Amino acid sequence: MQTTGNTILITGGGSGIGRGLAEAFHRQGNQVIISGRRAEALAEVTAANPGMAALTVDMTDPASINALAAQAIAAYPALNAVINNAGIMADENILAAPDYLDTAEATIATNLLGPIRLTAALLPHLLAQSRASVLTVSSGLAFVPMAATPTYSATKAAIHSYSQALRHQLRTTSVEVIEIAPPYVQTSLQGAHQASDPNAMPLAAFIEETMALLAAVPEHGEVLVERVGMLRYAEQRGMAAQVFAAINPN
Repeated sequence: MQTTGNTILITGGGSGIGRGLAEAFHRQGNQVIISGRRAEALAEVTAANPGMAALTVDMTDPASINALAAQAIAAYPALNAVINNAGIMADENILAAPDYLDTAEATIATNLLGPIRLTAALLPHLLAQSRASVLTVSSGLAFVPMAATPTYSATKAAIHSYSQALRHQLRTTSVEVIEIAPPYVQTSLQGAHQASDPNAMPLAAFIEETMALLAAVPEHGEVLVERVGMLRYAEQRGMAAQVFAAINPN
């Protein structure tokens, strides 16, 4: 991916990996538009990064997603990239069924339907650009699930599959499809404790390695930092059961 000279819309840009990617692309001279549900968080990021813009969106609401796409295209007609990053992750107790279904449905709406809907809304515009990129953010848990977060893991596996299919269908167009699969990273995705967990990859290190990989030609369209390899290649290496046991202790 060409990492300069773009106009990029990043969902979930108010914190975590989304904010990290937004600031990294902003530093490299791209026009960056961040989006999210919390206007205050977006305002904090744009205030810290003059020239960055923000638009609010509810990624569970199809009408809000369509409005975001229309606003972004109208205000930034050079828009040529989207990073589908917004996501939620919550524990679910299957034994408490059906009490966890609200969490499951919200996770599917945000993590899976949201990126599909936004990509569909933006794709006609992106196809008209001389070069364009659709980036998805999956997870190492797409390949080996965490039992405590079954729906999150399932949505990320679906995003991986969707990215592969989208890449194939767009192979003769000007739109490239890139999947970023993070490992466990120091963000607040599952609460404040995660942001300082020494077992998680520091966010700054993840962003730095990811940007370097994006600047190259990602193999098979996947951006995989070294620390996610254990999960990504567990099945190919015949270690799926061992890795599953390691991240899902009894």
